[in-house]
Amino acid sequence: MQGPVIMKHAASRELYAYWEKQRGRRPAPERAEIEPGAIRQALSDVFIIQLAAAANSYVFRLAGTRVCALFGRELKGESFVALWTPASRAAITDLLTILSNETVGTLAGVSARDAGGEPLDLELLLLPLGGRRPSLARAIGVLAPLRPAQWQGVGPIGALELGTHRHVGASISTRFLPRLMALGGRRGLVVYDGGRS
Repeated sequence: MQGPVIMKHAASRELYAYWEKQRGRRPAPERAEIEPGAIRQALSDVFIIQLAAAANSYVFRLAGTRVCALFGRELKGESFVALWTPASRAAITDLLTILSNETVGTLAGVSARDAGGEPLDLELLLLPLGGRRPSLARAIGVLAPLRPAQWQGVGPIGALELGTHRHVGASISTRFLPRLMALGGRRGLVVYDGGRS
């Protein structure tokens, strides 16, 4: 069992607390249960992506003003995966597959640079949202800089690079995730039957 999840950004903490409250005893709340007014302090850093992905693109359904400002454009309709460096895209796609199949979220450190090469550290939170049909499944998340940079808002940031990450959500604390482990197995992990249930 994992220890407590430590979120550095206030928007991540607000969204996660609200998501936990809305889900109750279920693995995830429904998309229709998310009221924007209830997370108004975090809303500018929040985004929603579609999980029924065509070619694993995971398209933005909406993105808050500060998320769009990071990239210098409106993100609705764009691919979430395309925002990442080529080296990070497979890992992000794996995390979204786990989120979708296992109803497990992710908290991650992210780094990026502006056109002048100045670094920016961000926090990423990805949480599942249920839908009555698989085509309606979504993920809600936060992408927010940990410290405001002097150049922030002056020019768009470049591709995102995934740093350390951990899984969050109900499934992590209540059961072992054999399929999650199997996904990791493509890189050399061996999974044996048995153990905790």
